[in-house]
Amino acid sequence: MPTVEIGDLADGDFLLDVREDDEWQAGHAEGALHIPMSEFVARYGELTEAAPQDGRVNVICRSGGRSAQVAMYLVQQGVDAVNVDGGMQVWAASGRPVVDDKGAAGFVP
Repeated sequence: MPTVEIGDLADGDFLLDVREDDEWQAGHAEGALHIPMSEFVARYGELTEAAPQDGRVNVICRSGGRSAQVAMYLVQQGVDAVNVDGGMQVWAASGRPVVDDKGAAGFVP
């Protein structure tokens, strides 16, 4: 499974967050697209509309397990997708900004 380190992501890179609604509401990366893994197949069209046509989809969850599964599915669909190593836990620990569903400072549960 292709992975990317948090430090290798640049501002503006496309990020797909596959955590559940309560996790997202507590804290997420600003600008990320949110499609919970439990709804992913049914909402796949939202990703194809939002993702850059010739860019990479960086898939993130809390620690990397769910995002690895979704990234693998996307690769099987011919999408250039990678799993973000360590997930939102490493994102927050590395000092990257985390916002809640109202745009205020958030946290990773």
